[in-house]
Amino acid sequence: MTEKISTVFKDFAFKDSQLTLLAGPCAIESYETCAQVAEKLKEITEKLHINYVFKSSFDKANRSSADSDRGSGLEKGLAILERIKKNFDLPIVTDVHESYQCQPVSEVADVLQIPAFLSRQTDLLLAAAKTGKVVNIKKGQFMAPEDIKSATSKIDPITSKILITERGTSFGYHRLVVDMTGLIEMREAGFPIIFDATHSVQVPSAHGNHSGGNRDYAFPLMRAALEIGVDGIFAEVHPNPPEAISDADNQLYLSKIEPILVSANHIFQEHLASQEERSADGLL
Repeated sequence: MTEKISTVFKDFAFKDSQLTLLAGPCAIESYETCAQVAEKLKEITEKLHINYVFKSSFDKANRSSADSDRGSGLEKGLAILERIKKNFDLPIVTDVHESYQCQPVSEVADVLQIPAFLSRQTDLLLAAAKTGKVVNIKKGQFMAPEDIKSATSKIDPITSKILITERGTSFGYHRLVVDMTGLIEMREAGFPIIFDATHSVQVPSAHGNHSGGNRDYAFPLMRAALEIGVDGIFAEVHPNPPEAISDADNQLYLSKIEPILVSANHIFQEHLASQEERSADGLL
């Protein structure tokens, strides 16, 4: 593990010794849905001593179909995220798709997330970095693990507050796979690694005009990533996933998330203890 979470999130007193979670509904549907998820996840993560960042997107700009619901939009979405941040005292992560969005989004969000499809967009990366906020780069489905260094090298002269998120790699048509050795290779970039458990089980365009997925595979992959050693987990969580406007097949049920986080936190702590033991024995 990189042990840089506390540096990246220094404004929030996050600890390297705690699992970090970026989670919430895929898209902003309403304040009420976001609040329900934020309240429950904050309760669970405080109990388990997990660093928590609330996640939801104001615009799903890369939907498969032009007819798909893209979410609340920039103005309304930021207003909802600002209410979540204030009412629940949580840091916020949300996607940016265009360079012009970075400054207004940075006035609310603490983490600007670069979608995987846009991970090579130089102007977007630079605009996000110049805000001074944390930049979470999701590795493109088309990129090899070592290619992520090209993305981070564009902005690390500007900011060191960088996260790298793995969300699966394209394997032929309509198929994503997760290369667990890639998580180790990406650590060589020198920044904390986050594993996206729910997008990694997505099946692109499975339903023709929208993606499918299998949420049942999310925790097994999460468990494997934590055993390998990652700094945090990204997960889409919704009160009623089948009714969600996006990623209905792979979002996790809010009512079922606590035992998943209990297990994930246990694996994280065991790996951390094992790593510290190997370090003390001179094996690292």
